[in-house]
Amino acid sequence: MQSTYINPVLSASIHVLETVIQIRPSVGGLRMGHLSANGDMVWLGIHVFGQMQGNIVFGFPRKVALLLVSAMMGGYTVTELDEMTRSAISELGNMISGNASTRLSEQGIQVDITTPKLFVDANSELGIHEKAFTVNIGIESIGDFDIYVFLQ
Repeated sequence: MQSTYINPVLSASIHVLETVIQIRPSVGGLRMGHLSANGDMVWLGIHVFGQMQGNIVFGFPRKVALLLVSAMMGGYTVTELDEMTRSAISELGNMISGNASTRLSEQGIQVDITTPKLFVDANSELGIHEKAFTVNIGIESIGDFDIYVFLQ
């Protein structure tokens, strides 16, 4: 049953990333794990409610977040996590989550999502300590990040 919820998130991530940055990402294996808060990270959390309850959290190493935004902006170099960069990362999460919501709806699962929220310290600010379904997304010349799906 969990794959019913997770596969739409993964396929939406691949589709949106490929559309926005014109690079097909690679997807690692699905695993169970906690938020990996090592290093300088940027976290984006989206709450999902309806027939699927939980959170989708994107964990980007800061360098990957900056390179992703640069790619989204057609190669314009982004060097700091300023308001524009934060907005672009939030919009990326919003597009992925919205697309996943549509895919879930097509399977007869009705959900709503909240506005994305950007965090620096996921454990204290998101308040999520339980295990999640986790998958690594790799993008050539940009780097890797993780998507965590917490289901209640």
